[in-house]
Amino acid sequence: MAGSEARKTVSPRTIVWIERLVWILIYGGLLLMSVGLFLVRGEGPVLGSVLLVKGGIVTAAGVFLIWLRSRLKPTPITNKQD
Repeated sequence: MAGSEARKTVSPRTIVWIERLVWILIYGGLLLMSVGLFLVRGEGPVLGSVLLVKGGIVTAAGVFLIWLRSRLKPTPITNKQD
């Protein structure tokens, strides 16, 4: 019964915030991983390994937020008139 899951309703501002955070985490994580890869091959193998692992964790957090965003639906905007 995968199609009958209830989706949580959140404000459109929250969805925009999550979408921005997704890309910050993914690109930041990939940048950390690339710097770590250069350091592993060069002068700082320990620091490079730490950056590789932390970059992977940050990137995974961004991917998790993509999944989370797919489960959210925006609150319908209603026009309140007096």
